[in-house]
Amino acid sequence: MSRRRVDRPTLADVSALAGVSTITVSRFFNEPHRVAPDATARIQAAVEQLNYVPNLTAGGLASARSRVVAMVVPNISGPIFAPTLQALADGLTEQGLQLLLASSYFSGEAEERAVRAFLGWNPTALVLTSRFHTPATERLIAAATQPVIETWDLAPGRAPFQIGFSHHQVGRDAANYLTGRGHRRIGFVHNSVAGDLSAQERFAGYAEVMQAKGLQAWGYSPTEPDPMQAGSQAVQALTALKRGRPQALIFANDNLACGAILAGQRLGLRLPQDLAIFGFGDYAFADKLLPSLSTIRPPAQAIGQTAAQLISQLTRRTGAEARRPAQVHELDCTLVTRESA
Repeated sequence: MSRRRVDRPTLADVSALAGVSTITVSRFFNEPHRVAPDATARIQAAVEQLNYVPNLTAGGLASARSRVVAMVVPNISGPIFAPTLQALADGLTEQGLQLLLASSYFSGEAEERAVRAFLGWNPTALVLTSRFHTPATERLIAAATQPVIETWDLAPGRAPFQIGFSHHQVGRDAANYLTGRGHRRIGFVHNSVAGDLSAQERFAGYAEVMQAKGLQAWGYSPTEPDPMQAGSQAVQALTALKRGRPQALIFANDNLACGAILAGQRLGLRLPQDLAIFGFGDYAFADKLLPSLSTIRPPAQAIGQTAAQLISQLTRRTGAEARRPAQVHELDCTLVTRESA
């Protein structure tokens, strides 16, 4: 049985209709900042008239880089990374790049599989979340020919570019705030999802402050998989203690803290008089809870914006400039004081 061939418009078709060279059309897709505004308008009109779709595979083979930036995040559905993803996607769109995402759900092995697959597509850059990787992922990063950017963390001295903040300092800030409010029995509630190593760094910062003040540092690990249920579980278990009942709790994220506030209300607790609750993330609901949630706001949007700006700079580097050492971009978190602590 014969098959009817459907011809797709080509780069040459766009070139002819727009009245520019094929090199200019290629530059329109790969380096749009180098194309004059009048030529850009004609090429855009030709692309729309012909319904032209660039062959990214062929383009990647020809130029040794595809027009995508790949990013692996622990959780695509979670609210904490959304501002980063949106800001990065917006910044890349201005450069003619597209964002390709994968979720590891805090699994080093899942991140490793995503990194291996993404590098096979030869992306313009690879963006990762945190510095905690499997040994195989570390080898892949070391061998990568494209820029690798680690976000949501800070580890000066590593080979990848760094855009983020110190989770250890976040834990210190939370503990210092609560001890400054007069609390002495302060616990830390871990994420019920295994593999959240950044939250463990925050626990280490909290523990350092507690020990320096001669106070006991301790953590509670809920078993409920749903974060709000996990926060509720923590409050119910810890307020039922006969001895050592906590005066304040630091939660690994705002979802856990939200569950804790709702559970405290059901138990008839006065918040924060009976129990102070402190989160991390400053999610959209944090200021709408009753009581509103005291928390630490990470620079989520700024991370995405800075990553997009860095990628723009890196794609323009040539020669010796391209071999400059990786940069470290340290951003600030904000301690947000509200009613819960």
